Amino acid sequence: MNITIVDYKSGNISSIINSFNEVAKDKVKIEVTSDINKIKSSDKVVLPGQGSFKSCVQGLNNINGLIDTLNEFAINNKKPLLGICVGLQMFADIGYEETETKGLGWISGKVSKIDNKNGKYKLPHIGWNQINIVKESKIFKDIENNSHMYFVHSYEFIPKDKNVISATTDYSSNVVCAVEKENIFGTQFHPEKSDRVGLKMINNFMEL
Repeated sequence: MNITIVDYKSGNISSIINSFNEVAKDKVKIEVTSDINKIKSSDKVVLPGQGSFKSCVQGLNNINGLIDTLNEFAINNKKPLLGICVGLQMFADIGYEETETKGLGWISGKVSKIDNKNGKYKLPHIGWNQINIVKESKIFKDIENNSHMYFVHSYEFIPKDKNVISATTDYSSNVVCAVEKENIFGTQFHPEKSDRVGLKMINNFMEL
């Protein structure tokens, strides 16, 4: 089996590469690339994202044919895809960071700034926070509810269909921190920075 981590210059993804390689232990081939053909032929895809919604969408658009290939992979061929941080946020129809930007439109909804209650909550939300698993999800197999995961974000994904939400975290309000829709999975937290629990989640994705 081969898993592709999409490299579209969205910031430092070395910790994602390292954690996937650690879990793979030569059983799974991990490739980091923006090569359209390699993405098409892979079994699973990881879509990372660091920086703003606008800059990440722009990064995808800058690589000719990449968005079409991701659509074909996840929507037409229904192969497993994991979006991390802004990678998850880009599933939305639209994002409002910096400027109004069209997302991939895979899971209907929007990405808005977290309501910090007039400064009561610091933004960005950085650090460890408990997650509340609200529905059974394949990527949370054998992961305890209220496990701590590592977050760095100021914006949140608000899906129209609440049934896609698999976990939330309490920060100013119930912030969506994981979604699952058929073959599409996303986490607002960083599993690659979330110690053993995060590695377990990565392993669950590999074993789908």
